[in-house]
Formats: sequence, structure tokens, C-alpha cells
Amino acid sequence: MRAALMTRGLVAGFAIYAGVAALAPAAVAQVTAFKQAVAVAAAEDDDLAAFYRDGGYQPIWVGDDADDRARREALLSIVGKADLHGLPRGRYDADTLRDLMTSARSERDRGRVEVELSRLFLRFATDLETGILTPAQVDNNIKREVPTRDRLELLRAFERARPNTFLNNLAPASAEYTRLVREKVKLERLIADGGWGGPLTVGKLSPGDTGDAVIALRDRLIAFGYLDRSDTRLFDASMTRAVEQFQADHGLVQDGIVGGDTLTEMNRSPVDRLGHILVSMERERWMNRDLGDRHVSVNLTDFRAKIMVDGEIFFQTKSVIGKDQDGRRTPEFSDEMDHMVINPSWYVPRSIVVNEYLPQLRRNPYALSYMEITDSRGRKVNRGRGFSQYTARSFPFSMRQPPSDRNALGLVKFMFPNKYNIYLHDTPAKNLFSRDVRAFSHGCIRLNDPFEFGYALLSMQTDDPEGEFQRHLRSGRESRVNLENPLPVHIIYRTAIAKPEGGMEYRRDVYGRNGRVLAALMRAGVVLPGAQS
Repeated sequence: MRAALMTRGLVAGFAIYAGVAALAPAAVAQVTAFKQAVAVAAAEDDDLAAFYRDGGYQPIWVGDDADDRARREALLSIVGKADLHGLPRGRYDADTLRDLMTSARSERDRGRVEVELSRLFLRFATDLETGILTPAQVDNNIKREVPTRDRLELLRAFERARPNTFLNNLAPASAEYTRLVREKVKLERLIADGGWGGPLTVGKLSPGDTGDAVIALRDRLIAFGYLDRSDTRLFDASMTRAVEQFQADHGLVQDGIVGGDTLTEMNRSPVDRLGHILVSMERERWMNRDLGDRHVSVNLTDFRAKIMVDGEIFFQTKSVIGKDQDGRRTPEFSDEMDHMVINPSWYVPRSIVVNEYLPQLRRNPYALSYMEITDSRGRKVNRGRGFSQYTARSFPFSMRQPPSDRNALGLVKFMFPNKYNIYLHDTPAKNLFSRDVRAFSHGCIRLNDPFEFGYALLSMQTDDPEGEFQRHLRSGRESRVNLENPLPVHIIYRTAIAKPEGGMEYRRDVYGRNGRVLAALMRAGVVLPGAQS
């Protein structure tokens, strides 16, 4: 702890002190005034009050020693770069703080500046590390648990650290975040230079076409970076490959034809794309933690499930997600997959039983004959008595579909027990995987290649993963297979994904969540250049 302080003069606009063995009465009064000002200014914030109380109300920002100077210079410098991270610069008000520092004349002024610098630090550090928004307040299906650090510990850690290093390490260290920042800067420059031109007004273009519309398409593909500079007027093979790559990067059917959804995506403005990047950056901040060297990632907008190992895709498959309907949209959250069930039974959720199946049973008690109806003691119910007397509220029974090829869960489900009752599973409805937009389920995530997904998981613990899986499958009995090393599961929602080799992938905002996140960011003060133009 610093020694007692005495007046040395004004430095950077306010009085700075150094230690001495004894203080004159006037100096004691000044020290007391400073401490009182700090105590009063921090009183309404429990964390700030505790920090300064534990530190004897000594400064960490406005002192004359090298540590204090380094802290305030580092903070004011990084706050000036808030725009780079897509943060609302006005939220931190560094210019007002500079004015306060240069105009401070008394110890009380200096005490207030001290606390305001700590307040600024906490606000900025929390925003940069774990995001501006509270996810569930934006959309109640974003169940993301943000890894926010304790504010008091954050201040204490900063006081002990090298300021520049500490502040620069707050932003997500993921390669994805770094690439998103780079793309953000690139798009902002493009917007300032006028974008990539007006909308394409063609109806439909196919390989072999010629003319002015093809020239416009050629120029757009060059502006996007999909095609080298050329003077061709023909929709040739190189242009077809460029269109197909654009379609792949936007989650579209790769047929090389420009029209419909492909044309819609080509006509998205750079401002629109920048909005998606700002949202993806905020979402990266929400997940600023160790995802696990081995983990499962399901990007809802991409309709794919991936097993990731050391940052590389170990296995991936198409997925079907919840329908865009109240009660069916798949939520976003993280949990841990610890087992799979081969030949599973389907215990029908209450909402499906009373809303979808009960009306059928009221009309015909023998409908849905492949389902078992059981009472609270697990006994099969006599269907002959009928069900017309029951309502959604009074229906007292449960329903179960035994293991079979027709089971709604298919032949395997992958469990990460959670309060939302969401899991990954097989499905007999294979035809849905041919669609490019695959939002059809009640909320759970269906896999196109569930057996291979299971083999990939089991390969991490056995030399014969397929044999192990098939042995359980052939038994026809419901079997639980534990994962010796459970894997984190991250259900995410990203419409802007930076490619490691450069460039971007974009997906459609299936549930409209990104629009809500962007609107909330802008209400918080994030600036989207050109959004009003």
C-alpha cells in the first residue's frame, strides 16, 4: 500500500502526490478530502465500494507513479478503439473523462475522477470480454450462459497486471473473432467507398447466357472476390464455378443458376452484411471461454452438426432443427454430451400428447396404434374405454413409442441432459435432408448420418466403433452407451462465419434472432455505418 500522500503540484490537470514520512495538517486535510470523495463516489456500487474500502481508498489511476500513469493511458487508449470491436463508443465517454481530468482542481475533484475511471474500466472490460447485451433479454430462446467475471475480482486482477497486456487480452482470443474484426474493417471501407454497386435486376441467368445482365453479374462476382478480373460477356465455366462457390458460401443449392434465393443473397447490401458481422462478434463475446478441445457444435442457421477436434472438423452431417413456430424453435445453449441410446423409446412430450395426439384419440381411440398409452403406474391403458371425456388439461396418461424403425427418434439418440429436453437423434423422415432450409422438428435436432456420428464419437474410446455400435443395434433392445470422456455441446446461431482461408460464409436468419440482436445492439449505441442512408 502506498505511503501517506502530500501535495506536489498539478500533473495532467489535477493534483498528484508522492509519499513522505509525515504530513502537514493541510496535507492531511487534502488526503482526507480525497478519500471522502472516493468513498462517496463509489458508495452506490457495491463492488467499487468494496474495492476502495479494502485498498484504504488509495488511487490506482490518478497517482503520480508509473503504474497509475500506465493504467490510465492504457485504458483511454483501448477505449478509443471501441469502434474496432463493434462496441458503442459513446457508452464509455472517454472524452468527458479527459475533460474531467484536465479541469480537476481539488482533492474532491480528483477523487471523483478516480472512481469514474474505475467505473469506465468495469463497463468497458465487461462489454469487451463477455458482450454488451444479456442474451435472454433479447430473445427468450437464447439460453446462453454468459461467462461474466466477478467485477471486484476484475478490478483486483487489473491492479496486479500489466495494463496493456490485461486490456488487450479481454477480447475473445478465438481465431473466429479475429477474422470477424478483420472483415468488419474491410466492409466499413467498402461502405465508405460506395459499396459494390446497385442491385442486380436480372430475372434469371444460366450458364451459356450472354449480354449486359451477364456483364453485371460478372462485375458483381469480381467485387465479391469470387472471380478474377475479366472482360467476358459470356456466362462461362469460370463464372459458373464462381456462382457455385457463392451458393456454397451462402447455404444455397449449388446449381450455378442465378435467380430466386441466389439473386436475393447477391443483392444484400454491405451494410446488411456488416450487421450480421456485428452480431456474430457479440455472440463470440457471449462464448468467450474454453469450448473444449473436443466438442460438438450445432450451428442452427447452417443446418449442420459437427464434431470438432483441436479446432478441426472431425465429422459433420446435415441436421434438421426446430420449426419457426412458437414452442418449436431450437434454443441456444451449451451442455455436455455423456451418452447415447441405441434403439431408443420415444417418451412423447406432454405438449405433443395433448395438442397433437389427444384430438386424434378423442375421434378414434385406436388411432396411433404404434403408441403405448400408460397410466401413472406404467400400466397399459384399455383404449376401448375411449378418450372423448378428456381435455388437454385433464388427460392423465403418458405415451411411449417403443424402439423400431418407425420410431420418431429413429434408431439412436445422443444425450446431453438439459432442462430444455433437447437432444440429437436419428429420424425416419430422411427426405427432409434434401432441403436447403431444414426447420421442421419440434425442437430437437435430427441428424442425416446418425450412425456415422455415433461411430465418430465411439472412435474416441474403442478400436472398433462400428462393431460396438452395431452390436447394440442388432440386439433390438434399448441400450445406453456411455461416453468415457463426455463432450461439450454448443448449440449456436451464426449467420456470419469467417472462413479460415479468407472470405465469409453467410446464412439466413431462420428465426429472426439476429435481427433482434442487431436492433438491441443499435439501441445500446452500436453504430452501423450507412444504415440510415
